[in-house]
Amino acid sequence: MAHGSAAVQDLLLSAQESVPTRMPALLMEAAAALGTDALVAYLADYGQERLTPFLGDGSPPRETVPIDGTLAGRAYALGVPVEGDGGSRLWLPISDAGHRIGVLEVDAKVPPDAGVRAASAALASAVAGLLSSRWRYADAVERLRRGSAMQVATEIIWNLLPPLTFSATAVGVSGILEPCYDVGGDAFDYAIDGGKLHLAIFDGVGHGITASTLTTVALNAYRNARRCGLDLLDTVRSVDKWVNAQFPDLFVTGTLAELTLDEGLLRWVSAGHPGGLLLRNNQLVRDLPAPTALPLGLGRIDGPPEIAEEQLEPEDRVLFYTDGVIEARDIHGHFFGRDRLVDFVGRTLTDEVSPAETMRRLVKAILEHQHEQLQDDATALLLHWSGT
Repeated sequence: MAHGSAAVQDLLLSAQESVPTRMPALLMEAAAALGTDALVAYLADYGQERLTPFLGDGSPPRETVPIDGTLAGRAYALGVPVEGDGGSRLWLPISDAGHRIGVLEVDAKVPPDAGVRAASAALASAVAGLLSSRWRYADAVERLRRGSAMQVATEIIWNLLPPLTFSATAVGVSGILEPCYDVGGDAFDYAIDGGKLHLAIFDGVGHGITASTLTTVALNAYRNARRCGLDLLDTVRSVDKWVNAQFPDLFVTGTLAELTLDEGLLRWVSAGHPGGLLLRNNQLVRDLPAPTALPLGLGRIDGPPEIAEEQLEPEDRVLFYTDGVIEARDIHGHFFGRDRLVDFVGRTLTDEVSPAETMRRLVKAILEHQHEQLQDDATALLLHWSGT
């Protein structure tokens, strides 16, 4: 195990003075230290459909693999180590605080022993942290993650978003955003501070650059108000004011919420937005009241917006979504619908998969319903309070 500790340490120290594109070479050096043939990181694309090898110059070629139906994809989807080739190949999830980045392939002539497995898992964790903090320093990682060309409006939105998933002992939150290469006005945000989880989901009217710019103002006004210490009511007022000042003829619907981590008290304002769904034991308990205020940007929030409250129980989940989720239509014009949404999420959670995987599968179900051609942005955010 001493060799394993040294391999992790060398990777971290070497990465401090290396560009991100050196990661494949650093992993091969770590492989040599562990006595394995190769360590290769595979990164998930934006649509979470495939895993693409992150290879350096002169690396032996490796194929991109689909997430569904492969051993590497199973490690990604379930977040567990998966063996292949009689145990001589190992796939380990690369994730950072619940945010799934890809998988690490450990390739050896003989099945790795417990020490190599532990060191490889530590390396996967180190790679996750390095990629999370350094991927913006080089375009190579971005290009690798793109399954097709991304529209400028979508580029704006993706650069606003936090990681799709965050999980901690008390709480977890996981989001989706589709169509991932051509989204316009949908976005979400979250942050943990002072014993509270703050989260919001936005749907800017329109499409394209105008919609993404509108939502950019709303989301950053939300972050500014939150970071200035404004309470929920004043945050809603501030977002409304800034959107109205910059786009007097447009508006944004949204839900702005906060959850106390110790008590599980959820408070929210739904500004012209669909209500959330409260799930307990993977069954719908009720629809959360909505809307409780006018859409943001109308400049007509004079009195205090109504704050709704819900006392959660341990292991409760709340699903927030934009109307593009339930209004996705099949070729016969049938909506995906609220009931189908509730049924799908409940059944998937019953399979004991993670919130992140639940949301990935939800995206696939919505796209299949509308034959891969969404007519509107579809965004959802799943909150899980453990009560711990």
